[in-house]
Amino acid sequence: MKCEWCDEEGAFKTTNIAYWELPDGSRSIELLAVPCVKCPSCGMEHQEEEVVEKIETQLLLIDTKKLQPSMTYDEFMSIPRWLKRNYFHF
Repeated sequence: MKCEWCDEEGAFKTTNIAYWELPDGSRSIELLAVPCVKCPSCGMEHQEEEVVEKIETQLLLIDTKKLQPSMTYDEFMSIPRWLKRNYFHF
């Protein structure tokens, strides 16, 4: 896999820890075991756009007041939603 940052081959999919600010800006949460791409050449780790979009959408569709300060990505994504879809994403 080619790194989006340094264009070197050898990037691979793994997981990491990510910190995400809630939509209202009141606080952030720690997400563990978030899918990411890591490059051994430049050391960059990042979430692919699809993962970012899933996290952002989930934050808009759940009751963020009940979120724990830290949880796994899978736990976070399994939180029941108030709405079935993001009606604000065009």
